[in-house]
Amino acid sequence: MTFSLLALVVGIGLLGPLLAAKTSWNVPVVIGELLGGLAIGSSGLRLVDPADPSFSLLASIGFGLTMFVVGSHVPVRDPAVRSAIARSLLGAVLVGVLAVPLGLALSAAFGTGHAALYAVLIASSSAALILPIIGSLRMDGPRVLQLTAQVAIADAVCIVVLPLAIDPAEAGPAALGALLIAGCALVLFFVLRALDRRRLKQRLHEFSERRRFALELRLNLLFLFALAALAEFTHVSIMLAGFALGLVIGALGEPHRLTRQLFGITEGFFGPLFFVWLGSTIDLGHLAAHPSMILLGFCLGIAGIVAHLAARATGLPWLLAVMSAGQLGVPVAAAALGTQLHLLEPGEDAALLLGAIITIGATALAGSLRARRLRSGSSPRA
Repeated sequence: MTFSLLALVVGIGLLGPLLAAKTSWNVPVVIGELLGGLAIGSSGLRLVDPADPSFSLLASIGFGLTMFVVGSHVPVRDPAVRSAIARSLLGAVLVGVLAVPLGLALSAAFGTGHAALYAVLIASSSAALILPIIGSLRMDGPRVLQLTAQVAIADAVCIVVLPLAIDPAEAGPAALGALLIAGCALVLFFVLRALDRRRLKQRLHEFSERRRFALELRLNLLFLFALAALAEFTHVSIMLAGFALGLVIGALGEPHRLTRQLFGITEGFFGPLFFVWLGSTIDLGHLAAHPSMILLGFCLGIAGIVAHLAARATGLPWLLAVMSAGQLGVPVAAAALGTQLHLLEPGEDAALLLGAIITIGATALAGSLRARRLRSGSSPRA
């Protein structure tokens, strides 16, 4: 990969902020980045080669960092969120139960044999998508906290289960690899917490800030790459490494300086590069050549929205239930993993992302309607 192509990728990634600039649209930045990748990749001008080893490595780093940031944003330390955990857990379980027959039905209807994958996608929610929308629309209250906790639970569970669902033949080794990564992350949590209680972390923070060494960023990148290497060795997705480390750092409470540094390198370079790369890998020609995959994408999106309406049984207002259906990380990971492992049907990766885009549109619309009703003085139960 040359510097000219790297400049092109970074430049095309600016399409994300351009589309997201109008706040009333509530368009996630990732949509523009994916569209930019489609334009210059396999579906468009073919200016970049997604199979280029340098491009793929940078994209993998971006994938890991993106999941790291997502994990660190899960509000595990918020007492109000923990108090809503019972209803949220029940809501996530009800959605998961309904997702199973829907996944089976879609697999049988389209003959792909991917019932488990579809069930996971249908049941998934995206904290990286929904939490920023909640914040930008200034939503609060007990039902919003219930929504937040339910999304966090679904996001965490589906990210862990996805590798097992996408390649059932390797479920045993994948489960062992996932457990190994989870165990390492847990050990790291206790070690860092012990250092924190002895104020060693605070001393390191002060020393690093005084000398401008960025030691916390360097150490977290070391932890991430070590877990990623373990994931690679055990044939588990790098997203598990990033998400597990993010949960650890989020549970411990990351310093504001580290947050800004991670935000800078992830959202400013590696994250957009990953989504542009992912868009460049998708060949919409396959989707056009297989119209059934277009229908599959629509069905996956609608099934996800319908399944999440099951959370109404726990008292979640229907607009918030629709918001909880928003998908991003899991479908993106499924498309990336399926492409890398050659496990998907032609055009199926694009169908997974089409389904996600439908749920993103529904989430943005439901959020806007909810905020508008609250501003007009309507009942927040609506």
